[in-house]
Amino acid sequence: MEEIKEKVKITIQKITQFLKDAKMELKKVTWPTPKQTLASTAVVIILVFVVSFILGIFDFVLAKAVKFILR
Repeated sequence: MEEIKEKVKITIQKITQFLKDAKMELKKVTWPTPKQTLASTAVVIILVFVVSFILGIFDFVLAKAVKFILR
């Protein structure tokens, strides 16, 4: 029983130390401003639309090619 209590105590200490370290590291992070976040989000959304449009065109062309070949 004592062995289990000791293992639990050590585990809790490790978790506590991890959380303290994580908190310290998060204080070092340079967080983007809301304006930067909005700009990055806009770029991602635009790129998603562009890539999906290009893939849609490829899909359409390849589907037509396969139908033509299989006729």
